Amino acid sequence: MTRESFQTLTNWFCHNKREFPWRENRTFYRVWVSEVMLQQTRAEVVIPYFNKWMRLFPDISALANAPLEKVIKCWEGLGYYSRARNLHQGAKELQALKTIPKTFEELKKIKGLGPYTIGAILSFAYKKRALAIDGNVLRVLSRFFLIDEPIDKPKTKNILSALLEKHLPQEKSWITSEALIELGALVCKKTPDCGVCPMQRGCLAKQKKKQHLLPVKEKKISYIQEKRIAIILSCQDHYLVKKNEDKVMKDLYEFPFIQCEEENINKAQDWITSFIGEKSSFIEKFPKVSHTYTKYRIELFPFLFLLEQRKEVSSYTWVCKKDLHKIPFSSGHKKIKERLF
Repeated sequence: MTRESFQTLTNWFCHNKREFPWRENRTFYRVWVSEVMLQQTRAEVVIPYFNKWMRLFPDISALANAPLEKVIKCWEGLGYYSRARNLHQGAKELQALKTIPKTFEELKKIKGLGPYTIGAILSFAYKKRALAIDGNVLRVLSRFFLIDEPIDKPKTKNILSALLEKHLPQEKSWITSEALIELGALVCKKTPDCGVCPMQRGCLAKQKKKQHLLPVKEKKISYIQEKRIAIILSCQDHYLVKKNEDKVMKDLYEFPFIQCEEENINKAQDWITSFIGEKSSFIEKFPKVSHTYTKYRIELFPFLFLLEQRKEVSSYTWVCKKDLHKIPFSSGHKKIKERLF
């Protein structure tokens, strides 16, 4: 039944797969970039980013030689910016090698390449029999084989990897690998649509009516809630911003902000007076902006102020209005910038 189910899945995929630009002309570089972009990001969101990336950085050499800020700017809005930095560094390493690695051992030496991405490259770019197990595949396999151990445990991932290694077809395995990913994205989702699933006859969870209970996850994210006043300072057609050095937000720009439990214009003006040394004029209040990253859930309350005199401010930079669109902003502050203009 398992072999029959996997064959049915492959047939289903060939008739139902979505059209994506990265499924065309599958080179090492295109597969690598797309798989990194698709990590924790919906495919529909990735499409314009992938197309823009390929226009700006059509090959490894173009990416390796590009300024990091231009790379981060192209990534702006996708989140998890370490992915972009790793792509940039990985391209530099590949350019130095002057050859494209084609084995797991060679690929894992490149910055940012983990087991899933390597498996995807080996499978989709090189058409080798390799395991490409992402979150979608873990969910499908845990239900199909009725594995009720937490899938975020290494032990459980090893069990599921061994099962897939055993049952993955020897011929055209890369089609089945991508079919599993597609099934998890379209059918075997958080709430499964078992009625249209091509693997339903062999699915043990469906037979036991446990498909809605799986997969089991042990880790639960505990979010830290914060409220911040975003201070937009304008002076002589320039705006005050700061380049973030925090590990998660590194190389992204933000407007000044202060933590505050409520929208308090007086606190914002006090900060300007004490930090800038100049009095300011309140111009406008913008709608609240919500911003989530890693374990943080941020509420931003933006206020626009006008200064008469532009002064140098330690750790901050005055950027001309026409140049603001050229630098990458964190997602919350990017929303503020877009509302500003």
